[in-house]
Amino acid sequence: MNVYDDVNNLARSLRESKEYKEYKTAKDAVNADPDLKNKIDEFEKIRYEEQVLALQGEKQTEEKMKKLQDLYSILVQNPMVKDYFDKEVRFNVMIADVNRIIGDAIKDVL
Repeated sequence: MNVYDDVNNLARSLRESKEYKEYKTAKDAVNADPDLKNKIDEFEKIRYEEQVLALQGEKQTEEKMKKLQDLYSILVQNPMVKDYFDKEVRFNVMIADVNRIIGDAIKDVL
């Protein structure tokens, strides 16, 4: 058994998965609209900043959380963006599951 062959097969399987293909199609669609892409980028930047604060154990600012919720509410009114966010979640769940499975397989040496 060659681990590198298995990992390359996993990478190929991920790229061929329904979750990956649908997410990529949705992402390409929103990225094709510069205004929409900028709004999503702004939302994702704020979301990332808030996640970093949470991981560092710092309190999230109410102002940023409100802005994040407001941006999300506006963005999901667009069906294309809602579809993108839904597909992003499904893809991320799949990746998290893969990471969990790998982590469980090697947890006794970590």
